[in-house]
Amino acid sequence: MKLGARTFDFSRQVAVMAIINRTPDSFHDRGRTFALDKAVEAALSAVSDGADWLDIGGVPFGPDGPQVGVTEEIDRVVPLIEAIRAATDAVISVDTHRGTVAEAAIRAGADVVNDTSGVSDPALATAVAAANAGLVVTHSLSGPRVHHPRPTYDDVTAEVVAFLRDRVAFAEQSGVAPDKIIVDPGHDLNKNTLHTLALTRRLPELAALGHPLLVALSNKDFIGETLNRPQHDRLPGSLAAAVFCVLNGARIIRVHDVRASVDAIRMTEALLGWHDPVNLRHNM
Repeated sequence: MKLGARTFDFSRQVAVMAIINRTPDSFHDRGRTFALDKAVEAALSAVSDGADWLDIGGVPFGPDGPQVGVTEEIDRVVPLIEAIRAATDAVISVDTHRGTVAEAAIRAGADVVNDTSGVSDPALATAVAAANAGLVVTHSLSGPRVHHPRPTYDDVTAEVVAFLRDRVAFAEQSGVAPDKIIVDPGHDLNKNTLHTLALTRRLPELAALGHPLLVALSNKDFIGETLNRPQHDRLPGSLAAAVFCVLNGARIIRVHDVRASVDAIRMTEALLGWHDPVNLRHNM
């Protein structure tokens, strides 16, 4: 898959996507990278630590917090995209569900639109198609900043697969190139921990959709509830979940802790025989 200046062979390669949020109330960073200079610094540090991809967000998904208008979202993400586009050829995505924001971000240098709403805005698909950009189609039952208490499913995996198949078809009918589409099951998005664990166990069914599979599970509540660990003590669980997902078909891993995640993923690739060690000395 070619995204921007980079090409990925997802048959034997995993991309590490670093999360860079220009929000004062993101669930993990809590505003650490809200200032533009801090966000640029974090993005370039992530690339230095081995990230292949930078995911830029201006609106948290969670419902607790103020609404963010279109103009404010553009003001948050566009200057950051412009700054890092001038400094790196890493893939840049914008995490948005709005077509207007997607169009502005692509003009600023974004290669991919990462939509957590399952392409709820037809204008977003149109903007992606016009630019021949990439598109992440994610499962959720509601968009960002919307309360959806106690979600229920008869068969969470089957329902997520059906949803993604339908929304991918919509994106393709809107002109998005099939070879530019990525799918994401939406770990914890309108799902409880039991839903997310069940979905993860059946990840091969999502990989069978035929598009590269992205998982965004870093430090999420299903890890905290499974291990009884607070927000900032979930790295080991996040790494274990990431490796499990790679072994079951995931090819893009969205993370907060870049260096540790890159090491875990590159080690997994080497164990699978996908690439050679970087430095061979022991008993050679």
